[in-house]
Amino acid sequence: MRWTLKSKAETSHVNNLAWDLQVSDEIANLLCQRGIKTFDEARAFFRPNLKDLHNPFLMKDMDSAVARINKAISCGENILVFGDYDVDGTTAVALVSSYLMQFTSNVATYIPDRYVEGYGLSIQGIDFADDNNVSLIIALDCGIKSIEEVAYAARKGIDFIICDHHRPGEQLPEAIAVLDPKRQDCHYPYDELCGCGVGFKLIQALAHGRGQNIEDLLPFLDLVATAIAADIVPVTGENRVLAYFGLEVLNSKPRPGIYALMTFQKKREMTLGDVVFIIAPRINAAGRIRHGQHAVNLLTESDYKNATILAREIEDFNSDRRELDQLIKDEALTQILEKQEEKRFTTVVFNENWHKGVIGIVASRLIETYYRPTLVFTKSGDKLAASARSVKGFDVYNALEACAEYIEQFGGHKYAAGLTLTEAQYPMFKERFEEVVSKTIDPNLLIPEILIDDEIPLSSITPKFYRILKQIAPFGPGNLQPVFISRNVYEIGQAKCVGKDESHLRAVFQQDGSDRFVSIGFGLGKKLDLLANQKRVDIVYSIDENEWNGSVSLQLRIRDIRPSSMG
Repeated sequence: MRWTLKSKAETSHVNNLAWDLQVSDEIANLLCQRGIKTFDEARAFFRPNLKDLHNPFLMKDMDSAVARINKAISCGENILVFGDYDVDGTTAVALVSSYLMQFTSNVATYIPDRYVEGYGLSIQGIDFADDNNVSLIIALDCGIKSIEEVAYAARKGIDFIICDHHRPGEQLPEAIAVLDPKRQDCHYPYDELCGCGVGFKLIQALAHGRGQNIEDLLPFLDLVATAIAADIVPVTGENRVLAYFGLEVLNSKPRPGIYALMTFQKKREMTLGDVVFIIAPRINAAGRIRHGQHAVNLLTESDYKNATILAREIEDFNSDRRELDQLIKDEALTQILEKQEEKRFTTVVFNENWHKGVIGIVASRLIETYYRPTLVFTKSGDKLAASARSVKGFDVYNALEACAEYIEQFGGHKYAAGLTLTEAQYPMFKERFEEVVSKTIDPNLLIPEILIDDEIPLSSITPKFYRILKQIAPFGPGNLQPVFISRNVYEIGQAKCVGKDESHLRAVFQQDGSDRFVSIGFGLGKKLDLLANQKRVDIVYSIDENEWNGSVSLQLRIRDIRPSSMG
């Protein structure tokens, strides 16, 4: 692991902010590192306000989208809400469809089959719309590159409104409206919305003309917060406001479907991190193992008793997903070793029998072992399909663009993408991808990095310090949970390996003159010997709370341990 300690913020800014807010220098430094340097900026950061949400009509084509939907409602047209099968797509479909159902019953939902139709708009979905006399399709979290599909729908007399957040191509679909803050000609003030976030801006605009205010839309924010967490978008700007109030809904009055999912791992208070590890995998499991419509059904269910039945079904899908995930990961690791590819700059593996629904998860798991851009391929019809994942700092989407001559179709983000190609193209693509990455990646990016916010003594960690830290949340990209380093600490003799395979480390650390802190280091069991005989070590950690038997105490979440640099 690379330890990278951030530079301290400018002393004058830190001192001024510490004085204005009456907080410690450590807290003021954290805020300054996040670009918060004045009292007013700090107040806006610590107290998100729904009034800080941007006017939705600043988004290109929003007026056209609202006019077309209002026409469809007033004329009794059939509307189909179409979305991707992942968390972002299914939450977006649940959000927009349930909002529209307040004003018209002529609303249906459609999630493409991951295995039959693949990602994005599909001819099958458009034919379904045509067969059911649908005249307007609202596409969410997909569609920005669906030139041919939108044209096909137009020939059938079906209009399209596209709500997407992925990078557009050189040409936009000929839709009634294309809502995407990443459009070059769109000057919306914030371009990091997720697909469900764009869907929320659409219903915000619709609400404006129906006598509703932003408070009327609060019940939908549990869906938006779930999508923000699952899609790993920056928790900054508008996303921070949406996530903040979405978590309030999650922790006070979530919709029945989400509440039913939360019961599988009860928490005193849900964070965005809990959403990532508890709610999102279960919603995703529907589309990975069976069909994404199961997730939409759960998220739109208004009766809690019915929701618990649907949630139990999805929990079963999630259990199946876990088993497949482990099986395919083991087979992929064996393939890498057998082909002696450990020293490549990339990981590219293929097995025609691997389950398409979990290859993205497996790609992420492989990065945990071989930290490099990774693609996992499987057979999908007469093509090969892959999920790509990248390491911090490397744009895998750009790398795929450089391999476009060997790809049939691709799309995604800097750190996650999907693609299809023919089996004949696979060998040439694999070598071209290796060539592109080897020539463009900084070798340092192939070593996992721990970015450290500040060096502090353990004595700085007090209940007051932690209360203020919690107010920096919600944590996510662009506003990560603060990470600290403390040097020359020692373990008081209670360290041990824990967990089913004893891979985790439980320890109690102390620094001269400080309190003792119970600590947990996931995956750090191999570091146990470093702590023998109260050897001095440096620790990198975040601070959180441990709940046990109804009591709550501060604990350190250890990220890494090294012999002390102070001797």
